[in-house]
Amino acid sequence: MLTIDAEILEAIVAHARRDHPDEACGVVAGKIGTDRPERLVEMDNVERSSTFYRFDSMEQLRVWREMDDRDEEPVVIYHSHTATEAYPSRTDISYAGEPGAHYLLVSTRDPDVTEVRSYSIVDGAVTEEPVKVLNAAVDPHAVQKYLFGQSPTTVDYECPA
Repeated sequence: MLTIDAEILEAIVAHARRDHPDEACGVVAGKIGTDRPERLVEMDNVERSSTFYRFDSMEQLRVWREMDDRDEEPVVIYHSHTATEAYPSRTDISYAGEPGAHYLLVSTRDPDVTEVRSYSIVDGAVTEEPVKVLNAAVDPHAVQKYLFGQSPTTVDYECPA
Protein backbone atom coordinates (compact mmCIF):
# COMPACT_ATOMS: atom_id res chain seq x y z
CA MET A 1 0.00 0.00 0.00
CA LEU A 2 1.17 3.49 -0.82
CA THR A 3 0.63 5.95 2.03
CA ILE A 4 1.08 9.54 0.88
CA ASP A 5 0.32 12.97 2.28
CA ALA A 6 -2.50 14.84 0.52
CA GLU A 7 -0.27 17.88 -0.08
CA ILE A 8 2.26 15.81 -2.02
CA LEU A 9 -0.46 14.01 -3.99
CA GLU A 10 -2.13 17.33 -4.86
CA ALA A 11 1.23 18.70 -6.03
CA ILE A 12 1.74 15.65 -8.28
CA VAL A 13 -1.73 16.08 -9.79
CA ALA A 14 -1.10 19.81 -10.27
CA HIS A 15 2.20 19.03 -12.04
CA ALA A 16 0.42 16.55 -14.32
CA ARG A 17 -2.33 19.05 -15.17
CA ARG A 18 0.19 21.88 -15.69
CA ASP A 19 2.31 19.85 -18.15
CA HIS A 20 -0.71 18.51 -20.09
CA PRO A 21 -0.80 17.76 -23.04
CA ASP A 22 2.74 16.45 -22.41
CA GLU A 23 3.35 13.73 -19.86
CA ALA A 24 4.68 14.98 -16.53
CA CYS A 25 7.17 12.99 -14.46
CA GLY A 26 9.03 13.08 -11.18
CA VAL A 27 10.08 11.38 -7.98
CA VAL A 28 9.07 11.55 -4.35
CA ALA A 29 12.04 10.76 -2.13
CA GLY A 30 11.93 9.39 1.39
CA LYS A 31 14.37 8.21 4.03
CA ILE A 32 15.89 4.84 3.17
CA GLY A 33 13.86 1.93 4.49
CA THR A 34 10.84 3.94 5.64
CA ASP A 35 8.58 3.67 2.54
CA ARG A 36 7.42 7.23 3.37
CA PRO A 37 7.29 9.68 0.47
CA GLU A 38 8.38 13.04 1.88
CA ARG A 39 10.16 15.22 -0.69
CA LEU A 40 8.68 15.90 -4.12
CA VAL A 41 11.10 16.39 -7.00
CA GLU A 42 9.39 17.46 -10.22
CA MET A 43 11.52 16.46 -13.18
CA ASP A 44 11.59 17.47 -16.83
CA ASN A 45 10.18 15.13 -19.44
CA VAL A 46 13.04 15.40 -21.90
CA GLU A 47 10.82 13.85 -24.61
CA ARG A 48 8.19 16.63 -24.39
CA SER A 49 5.69 14.03 -25.54
CA SER A 50 2.02 13.30 -24.90
CA THR A 51 2.66 9.55 -25.12
CA PHE A 52 6.07 8.97 -23.55
CA TYR A 53 8.25 10.29 -20.75
CA ARG A 54 11.94 10.04 -20.01
CA PHE A 55 13.98 11.72 -17.30
CA ASP A 56 16.87 13.85 -18.49
CA SER A 57 19.90 11.67 -17.73
CA MET A 58 21.95 14.48 -16.17
CA GLU A 59 19.02 15.64 -14.03
CA GLN A 60 18.38 12.05 -12.94
CA LEU A 61 22.03 11.60 -11.97
CA ARG A 62 21.93 14.84 -9.95
CA VAL A 63 18.66 13.88 -8.19
CA TRP A 64 19.83 10.33 -7.38
CA ARG A 65 23.15 11.68 -6.01
CA GLU A 66 21.23 14.19 -3.91
CA MET A 67 19.06 11.38 -2.54
CA ASP A 68 22.21 9.39 -1.69
CA ASP A 69 23.67 12.41 0.12
CA ARG A 70 20.45 12.78 2.15
CA ASP A 71 20.11 9.04 2.92
CA GLU A 72 17.00 8.90 0.75
CA GLU A 73 15.65 6.62 -1.92
CA PRO A 74 12.96 6.98 -4.61
CA VAL A 75 9.78 5.94 -2.79
CA VAL A 76 7.44 7.07 -5.58
CA ILE A 77 8.17 7.43 -9.27
CA TYR A 78 5.31 9.17 -11.00
CA HIS A 79 4.19 10.22 -14.42
CA SER A 80 1.00 11.10 -16.21
CA HIS A 81 -0.96 9.64 -19.09
CA THR A 82 -2.67 12.31 -21.15
CA ALA A 83 -5.15 10.29 -23.19
CA THR A 84 -5.43 6.91 -21.50
CA GLU A 85 -6.24 5.46 -18.11
CA ALA A 86 -3.72 5.47 -15.28
CA TYR A 87 -2.28 2.03 -16.04
CA PRO A 88 1.36 1.27 -16.94
CA SER A 89 2.08 0.84 -20.63
CA ARG A 90 4.45 -1.83 -21.93
CA THR A 91 7.13 0.86 -22.16
CA ASP A 92 6.47 1.97 -18.56
CA ILE A 93 6.84 -1.63 -17.41
CA SER A 94 10.06 -2.19 -19.35
CA TYR A 95 11.60 1.01 -17.89
CA ALA A 96 10.59 0.31 -14.27
CA GLY A 97 14.02 -0.07 -12.68
CA GLU A 98 13.33 0.57 -8.99
CA PRO A 99 11.71 -2.61 -7.61
CA GLY A 100 11.09 -1.06 -4.19
CA ALA A 101 9.35 2.04 -5.55
CA HIS A 102 5.66 2.74 -5.94
CA TYR A 103 4.82 3.67 -9.52
CA LEU A 104 2.11 6.33 -9.37
CA LEU A 105 0.18 7.23 -12.50
CA VAL A 106 -2.12 10.20 -13.00
CA SER A 107 -4.49 10.33 -15.96
CA THR A 108 -5.20 13.83 -17.23
CA ARG A 109 -7.51 12.62 -20.02
CA ASP A 110 -10.60 14.04 -18.25
CA PRO A 111 -10.27 17.51 -16.72
CA ASP A 112 -13.19 16.84 -14.35
CA VAL A 113 -12.05 13.49 -12.91
CA THR A 114 -8.85 12.85 -11.01
CA GLU A 115 -7.64 9.34 -11.74
CA VAL A 116 -4.64 8.34 -9.63
CA ARG A 117 -3.45 4.76 -9.26
CA SER A 118 -0.36 3.14 -7.77
CA TYR A 119 1.49 -0.01 -8.78
CA SER A 120 4.33 -2.24 -7.78
CA ILE A 121 6.35 -3.25 -10.84
CA VAL A 122 8.90 -6.00 -10.25
CA ASP A 123 10.48 -8.07 -13.03
CA GLY A 124 7.73 -7.06 -15.45
CA ALA A 125 4.90 -8.04 -13.10
CA VAL A 126 2.42 -5.24 -12.41
CA THR A 127 0.40 -5.28 -9.19
CA GLU A 128 -2.04 -2.51 -8.39
CA GLU A 129 -1.94 -1.36 -4.79
CA PRO A 130 -4.27 0.73 -2.64
CA VAL A 131 -3.44 4.38 -1.96
CA LYS A 132 -3.98 5.80 1.52
CA VAL A 133 -4.08 9.60 1.56
CA LEU A 134 -3.09 11.30 4.82
CA ASN A 135 -4.32 14.74 5.92
CA ALA A 136 -6.94 14.98 3.19
CA ALA A 137 -9.31 17.89 3.57
CA VAL A 138 -12.71 17.66 1.94
CA ASP A 139 -14.87 20.66 1.13
CA PRO A 140 -18.12 19.87 2.98
CA HIS A 141 -20.19 21.49 0.20
CA ALA A 142 -18.53 19.78 -2.75
CA VAL A 143 -19.44 16.72 -4.74
CA GLN A 144 -16.28 14.69 -5.12
CA LYS A 145 -15.81 12.30 -8.04
CA TYR A 146 -13.11 9.63 -7.98
CA LEU A 147 -12.24 6.81 -10.32
CA PHE A 148 -11.54 3.46 -8.69
CA GLY A 149 -10.16 0.12 -9.77
CA GLN A 150 -9.01 -1.21 -13.08
CA SER A 151 -12.35 -0.90 -14.80
CA PRO A 152 -13.51 2.67 -15.29
CA THR A 153 -16.31 2.79 -12.76
CA THR A 154 -17.06 6.07 -11.06
CA VAL A 155 -18.51 6.77 -7.67
CA ASP A 156 -19.91 10.15 -6.66
CA TYR A 157 -19.73 11.13 -3.01
CA GLU A 158 -22.04 13.90 -1.93
CA CYS A 159 -20.68 15.54 1.16
CA PRO A 160 -23.28 16.66 3.73
CA ALA A 161 -23.72 20.40 4.05
